[in-house]
Amino acid sequence: MKLNELRDNEGARPKFKRVGRGIGSGKGKTSGRGVKGQKARTGVSLNGFEGGQLPLYRRLPKRGFVNLFRKEYAPINLGALGKAIESGRLPAGEPIDEAKLREAGLVRASAKLAGVRLLANGEIRRAVTITVSGASAAAKAAVEAAGGTVTVLNPPAEAASA
Repeated sequence: MKLNELRDNEGARPKFKRVGRGIGSGKGKTSGRGVKGQKARTGVSLNGFEGGQLPLYRRLPKRGFVNLFRKEYAPINLGALGKAIESGRLPAGEPIDEAKLREAGLVRASAKLAGVRLLANGEIRRAVTITVSGASAAAKAAVEAAGGTVTVLNPPAEAASA
């Protein structure tokens, strides 16, 4: 076998079909596109166009809004925190903050996130001192029941009682 004898397997590359070369070719006149005019041209996108009828995306009502000032927090569950302490990824005796959680790989680091929120899924057996941007009431209670403390950096604003 020589380099000049190398060939593709039979049928690996289908032969190019010449279009628009008469009705005898089977691909004449409209070249397999089925229509003339705008839809036969390249670069035409008619997605959502329903022949002049009001399109579906305009018939359906708009719902809700997007809050541009919404703060998004990276969640961390008590179960994951407990496993990380038992495995030695987090020091048990030292205070734990958001930077240590990121270093341990428990929280994804993103510029969009406003901080870390502690949630109560799972259980924690050791007393820990943890400082986070937010925590659920159940998570606080679980940490305090284990003998630890939770410090919240951004406590939620109290609802106006009027």
